[in-house]
Amino acid sequence: MGAGILWYNIAILIYGGHYGIINGNVCSERAGFMIFKLGELFCGPGGLGLAAKRASIENDKYKIFHEWATDYDRDTCRTYKENICNDRPDSVIHRDIRKLNMKTLNPIDALVFGFPCNDFSIVGEQKGMDGVYGPLYSYGIKGLLTFKPKWFLAENVGGLRNSNDGNALTVILSEMHEAGYSVFPHLYKFEEYGVPQARHRIIIIGIRKDLNLEFKIPSPIPYSNIDNSSYAAINNPPIPKDAPNHEFTRQSQRVIERLSYINPGENAFTAKIPEYLQLNVTGAKISQIYKRLEPDKPSYTVTGSGGGGTHVYHWKENRALTNRERARLQTFPDDFIFYGSKESVRKQIGMAVPVNGAQIIFESVLRTFAGIPYESVKPNMESIIYHQEQNKVG
Repeated sequence: MGAGILWYNIAILIYGGHYGIINGNVCSERAGFMIFKLGELFCGPGGLGLAAKRASIENDKYKIFHEWATDYDRDTCRTYKENICNDRPDSVIHRDIRKLNMKTLNPIDALVFGFPCNDFSIVGEQKGMDGVYGPLYSYGIKGLLTFKPKWFLAENVGGLRNSNDGNALTVILSEMHEAGYSVFPHLYKFEEYGVPQARHRIIIIGIRKDLNLEFKIPSPIPYSNIDNSSYAAINNPPIPKDAPNHEFTRQSQRVIERLSYINPGENAFTAKIPEYLQLNVTGAKISQIYKRLEPDKPSYTVTGSGGGGTHVYHWKENRALTNRERARLQTFPDDFIFYGSKESVRKQIGMAVPVNGAQIIFESVLRTFAGIPYESVKPNMESIIYHQEQNKVG
């Protein structure tokens, strides 16, 4: 029996069966007990799933439990199953979202959707709503209308702010509002929250309007003393040689020689490299090509795709990081095993949300529902925050 199911059964025994379904939530009015059953669209390998599973606040009667998750990638689904819900493998559905019948899924109280960011990322062509992936956010809206969860978390890259001349984000937030939610968007800089990586993501928290709750952005101040350097993340503690997903890349002699001329923080274009080792690249020169980490600073953004020179490079050794080292920069624990080919694992890690950063946000949601105050900051975006009061007719 899995830990989540065991805990759920113990709770029923403790509270003497005083359970009912209240607005779709399993809870006890007498005990003030609330379990949020979580559904995930575009679930990825489980960064958000693990963060939700770990989320814990001062009032331990508030919890988030996995109900179901879905993704189009087979390896990703296996990774999620094995690490998040190996006692309920059938709760992970491997299917293209466009062919998924949401009405066949179990009721949920909370929805998470990190809709694909390919068309919004500053690394790509930024096709926005006109790309293949841009319109997929609409399935998150469909999920809100289908399940009417008490709250949701939506995630995407910072480039979403400027997509389609800034209109894409406005449209998305407006549709969330029209679905019945107050929305609280914020551009999180995860390195400010103790994550050893400069990863900037827009996270939108939505709370159903009838609940009359306001989500506040958690302050990064409580995490300012965390050592989030690349060195600490990768070396403390040392990664065991037999750790899963820790295979080293076989670098060519030419790449090894090129790296030997690159100092920490430099890349293939800023370092003084002999002409015969320089890259023959025209047009834009991406700053992360063969870029070495700086050991005393957080890593630059770990990505899930890209050709030679995009694998994140060790500050001292002439090599790319292993997938396990990249996973540490994403704050996955060493016992979290990724499945699939080496390149598939790299993609899964690069597309994930940092576990520790996401956990902070989930815990803030739980505190919001539990009525527990926490240190907060003002949103750093021009927020389109809708409240029920704004729509009342006098």
